[in-house]
Amino acid sequence: MTVNVLSVVCSERYPVMSGIFKAMSKFRLAVVQLHVSKIKADNLGRAQQLVKEAAGQGAKVVVLPECFNSPYGTGFFAEYAEKIPGESTQVLSEAAKECGVYLVGGSIPEEDRGKLYNTCSVFGPDGKLLVKHRKIHLFDIDVPGKIRFQESETLSPGNGLSMFETPFCKIGVGICYDIRFAELAQIYAKKGCQLLVYPGAFNMTTGPAHWELLQRGRAVDNQVYVATASPARDETASYVAWGHSSVVNPWGEVITKAGSEESVVYADIDLQYLADVRQQIPITTQRRNDLYSVNSVQEG
Repeated sequence: MTVNVLSVVCSERYPVMSGIFKAMSKFRLAVVQLHVSKIKADNLGRAQQLVKEAAGQGAKVVVLPECFNSPYGTGFFAEYAEKIPGESTQVLSEAAKECGVYLVGGSIPEEDRGKLYNTCSVFGPDGKLLVKHRKIHLFDIDVPGKIRFQESETLSPGNGLSMFETPFCKIGVGICYDIRFAELAQIYAKKGCQLLVYPGAFNMTTGPAHWELLQRGRAVDNQVYVATASPARDETASYVAWGHSSVVNPWGEVITKAGSEESVVYADIDLQYLADVRQQIPITTQRRNDLYSVNSVQEG
């Protein structure tokens, strides 16, 4: 693997660079499982506080949950929607800059030219917007007797893939229902992403059945780290989130997981371990590209 060769070269010829390489191959990720209320100002203030807490624990990348500034539901999206930039993204930008972290801003309802989107904004340690991901796959499901939800009644889908670079690794972004589409994760991995982040709000039907299963599947299939950030569970809400925000390693192991309550959980991402897994089970070089392929119709 390239990373192993680089490590050897650095250690033999450039001892100082070797130390830098080893430091950069590990970083701390924090996942914030926020209790979301109907009061936007409270949600923003609490999110800002928990980002600071995470940074204080050494986190370099922090992930917030889907719809962190508003209740989740088709009846709330228009009421809480904002332009980007706007109030909520300004808070995210300031928090990222103040704490010196890469901040994956969960998602908020975004209004743009008369349309509503479920949008994740990512900010760098300088407070600048790095990428804006609009949820590609809208959550339209109907499980008789359990749950019916139709995001498409109010939201429009995004039309782009979203990745951003850090000094540690390249990171791919999806939102909730996006995780069910294995092709998206495969393309992100093919484009060099080693960590996939999915702010999401699975419910009390799909959560216990599929939440962890999908994360482990995406991680094992692509030999990447996968992180999910859910709102905390609120039994009084019209839509009850499952919670259990998690991080899964490239071996498919859940290395950290929240309960149902508000919390911040941490995982130390080890890119050398990722490289070792890929070397031990080299599926990337064993794929039969002469028989099948998954490709993006977009460049970049």
